[in-house]
Amino acid sequence: METTRQQKIAKQIQKDAADIFQKEGAQIVRGALVTVTAVRVSPDFSYAKIYVSIFPFEQSDEVMQRLEHQNWFIRRALGQRLRNQLKNVPEIQFFLDDSLEYIENIDRALKED
Repeated sequence: METTRQQKIAKQIQKDAADIFQKEGAQIVRGALVTVTAVRVSPDFSYAKIYVSIFPFEQSDEVMQRLEHQNWFIRRALGQRLRNQLKNVPEIQFFLDDSLEYIENIDRALKED
């Protein structure tokens, strides 16, 4: 179970990461729509798992590779935004949240019937 502080920091990372993708990450996402769906922070705040949804889904592998490659840039930008809340910026990992693709497939299947 997450503490209140973990939840607060996770929400702040989610907000800041979304802002980075929108304003500074145009060269990283290159036309894809990247949505930060969730963030999970370890109890010692040393690791953060960032779950992203990518549209169009066909570009997800390419965008995920670019996110991993530009991890240092995103972490540095997060550090500039979180410097007043955290002493050390957590190591970040990106995970693809394909729940929207799953919902879209179900909708498509229901419309075919």
